[in-house]
Amino acid sequence: MFPRLISIGNFWIPTYGVLVAIGFLVGLYITVKLAKEKGLPPDQIANLGIYCGIAGLAGGKIAMFLFDWRVYWNNPGEIFSRETLQAAGVYQGGLVLALLVAAWYIHHNKLPWLSTLDVFAPGVAIGHGIGRLGCLAAGCCWGLPTRLPWGITFTNPEAGRLTGVPLGVRLQPTQIYEALVEAAIFGFLIWRIRRPHRAGEVMGLYLVLYSIARFFIEFVREHEQPTQLGLSLTQWIAIATFLLGVWFLLNRTAAPRDVAARHA
Repeated sequence: MFPRLISIGNFWIPTYGVLVAIGFLVGLYITVKLAKEKGLPPDQIANLGIYCGIAGLAGGKIAMFLFDWRVYWNNPGEIFSRETLQAAGVYQGGLVLALLVAAWYIHHNKLPWLSTLDVFAPGVAIGHGIGRLGCLAAGCCWGLPTRLPWGITFTNPEAGRLTGVPLGVRLQPTQIYEALVEAAIFGFLIWRIRRPHRAGEVMGLYLVLYSIARFFIEFVREHEQPTQLGLSLTQWIAIATFLLGVWFLLNRTAAPRDVAARHA
């Protein structure tokens, strides 16, 4: 596809990194806007968003190292290679670490934790969706070979060198699948958060809907890691985040229902 956005001599800016940064800024803007609507302190929410963004990047890389530990154990220098630093990482690993950081920050600052997570859910969805377009540009996270007419074929040698994506082979556009799913989830969550709901319900919906989508997309995505009981490690993480989302939805100790109409 288009892994390099700008090239000047040996210096170049990766398209993936730019789109991830745009996704983060768009998601943070939406989150802060929703926080103001819900009467939450926008400065603290913005700081939390930045901390979670850093945690998300770190968690994604840590999960990637764990999933491919044999590669990095045998070639430790790869940890600091440009290809590794530019790699997307494992999104769900970043999501889990970001949730842990959010739990600590919310407790430390005495924020209403379920309502705080709710205002983050739509921004996380749209930010991740934009980031998946970065994956498409870079060539990473590719799908299995397919004969479907909407399959995509990577031809850029730079993409093949940086990510290992097969060139000249029609592949399932898993990056586009996920971007479209995240856009649909974002639209639904924006509608839902502005209607009466229990605290924690919006984040629960995000975790449930995204986990279901990711679980099934994984069946048409290429995997370098071995499967466990017929499922990829990412699918097992999706099952765990799905159950966490169900817990949010069934949680009866939440704060009273949030009447968003007051802030519309």
